[in-house]
Amino acid sequence: MIRVLAVDDHPLLRAGVIASINAQADMTVVGEAATGEEAIQQFRNHRPDVTVMDLRLPGKSGIEAITEIRAEFPRARMIVLTTYAGDVQALRAFQAGASGYLLKNMLRTELIDTIRSVHAGMKRVPADIAAMMAEHAGEDILSDREVEILRHVSAGKANKMIAYDLNLSEHTVKGHLKNILGKLNANDRTHAVTIAMSRGFFH
Repeated sequence: MIRVLAVDDHPLLRAGVIASINAQADMTVVGEAATGEEAIQQFRNHRPDVTVMDLRLPGKSGIEAITEIRAEFPRARMIVLTTYAGDVQALRAFQAGASGYLLKNMLRTELIDTIRSVHAGMKRVPADIAAMMAEHAGEDILSDREVEILRHVSAGKANKMIAYDLNLSEHTVKGHLKNILGKLNANDRTHAVTIAMSRGFFH
């Protein structure tokens, strides 16, 4: 029997996941959680075989919860549940220790197979996201500061205002933007924001 922990802050979606799992003869849900903190506590209480974890949770994020659980229980098997198809989010999830990456629009068709695969020690990632990860493998990833600057750009702020908000010189902001355009192969600021959002650097 595969024992599963279901973590999602949307009660209806969580209920759907639980119903799908409990309908299988070889699976049972042993715990559920709506926040990252609850997920960590529920994992400690139940020691599930597989955890299905939403990325966006109130308080600690899914990535943070996975990182903490895996630090305490290195053999924990995690499947990330998300609405985001970007390769950056998938990469962060796998770096944190996830074994599966599942888009919420694929739940009905892929959830059960993904749980069985991850329980058997395999990794599961949708083909299009795997292709995107392969395409960008080896590229420089944006730093936290660069992502922060791009967020400000996406809000329509000029360099001078970004510099003021982040307590940087305008020259430093321009330098960061030049690096960002190079890393993303972007033509201009707007193009950089579009690429960064599609790849999941921010939303």
